[in-house]
Amino acid sequence: MDREISKEEQLKKKSRMFLRYGFIGAGIVLAFGWLVSFFSSSVQMKDLTLSTVARGVIEVSVSASGRVVPAFEEIINSPINTRIMQVYCKGGDSVDVETPLLKLDLQSTETAYRKLLDEEQMRRYQLEQLRIDNQTYLSDLKMKIKISAMKLNRMEVELRNERYLDSLGSGTTDKVHQAELSVNTGKLELEQLQQMYANGQQVKAADLKVKELEFQIFQKELAEMKRTLDDAQIRSPRKATLTFINHQVGAQISQGEQVAVISDLNHFKVEAEIADSYGDRVAAGSKAIVRIGNDQLVGMVSSVTPLSKNGVISFSVQLEEDNHRRLRSGLKTDVYVMNAVKDDVLRLANASYYVGPGEYSLFVLDGNDKLVQRKVQLGDSNFEYVEVKEGLVQGDRVVISSMSEFKNKKSIKVKQ
Repeated sequence: MDREISKEEQLKKKSRMFLRYGFIGAGIVLAFGWLVSFFSSSVQMKDLTLSTVARGVIEVSVSASGRVVPAFEEIINSPINTRIMQVYCKGGDSVDVETPLLKLDLQSTETAYRKLLDEEQMRRYQLEQLRIDNQTYLSDLKMKIKISAMKLNRMEVELRNERYLDSLGSGTTDKVHQAELSVNTGKLELEQLQQMYANGQQVKAADLKVKELEFQIFQKELAEMKRTLDDAQIRSPRKATLTFINHQVGAQISQGEQVAVISDLNHFKVEAEIADSYGDRVAAGSKAIVRIGNDQLVGMVSSVTPLSKNGVISFSVQLEEDNHRRLRSGLKTDVYVMNAVKDDVLRLANASYYVGPGEYSLFVLDGNDKLVQRKVQLGDSNFEYVEVKEGLVQGDRVVISSMSEFKNKKSIKVKQ
């Protein structure tokens, strides 16, 4: 017959059970903490990217953001206020020189041009008429001068005759005086006509030059109208790719409004931007490296905008290999502009850890199984290397991959 277990024994039994489970739980927690501590303080060698500190040359550069654009791009604007009558091409088409792109309504412009042509002919006739009138006027004056000279000659003959008769006693003194007066009057009339002829030549020549100048100005206006009319025949100015066209038939367009864009999609350049604080380090003619993924393209800064806009300065990079297979219009790139050269300096491979000159905490491989965190002073850089100023020596192997999860660790075990 079973006897009833006393309450005191039951309590003792429960206490022993709780104590045993408590020790087991504490052991599990300690073991888990040890495992977490063990794994958090170690890293696999295969997960690390190491760089060896060495001496060499650094072409110091500043980095900028860039965008690939066509080496050539031309915007075609409407030269007149008109509307679109017909569209011959669509975006993406390859076009040759003089390929028609759009047909515009040119009726009013052509009418105005024909009116100007008629006016040109009328002005030409007026100019020719002025030349004839001037020539007639001067010819009449020359004829009057000849007649006046002949009259003067006759008067001089008569004066000589009167003087001869007077010397013989057959003439009178009054007749001699009268003949002298006629000669003097004839000389003045001749001089007056000669002066009129000289003045008339200058005046008529000046009038003709004024009219000729007016005619030349009108011809320039006519040529400008002809050029405008030719430009209104919207055609491709060169062999390229049509990247934009206004295809809305019937749409009203204003003078100067963009109707098409053609681009050379076989050759490219890079338009880049950099903070204006680095503006003094970017100059036309500087060497530049454009990185597209793992590819590096060499180029040269071809132009720099003189003004800062929204805190940035824009510049263009002309590429040596401007038809590289990786180049695509609109592609984002990293641009590095070289501005100085440092010889025989300690250098370390550049990676995402570097954000500019200053102090860094980097892990250095100590032996083969331990990483030690070290304070390092870094200087200038380019897209490949960073200058080491303090904290590292030649031959040190430094982790350049991300170690942010171990930033509070002074040392880490390395597993092979």
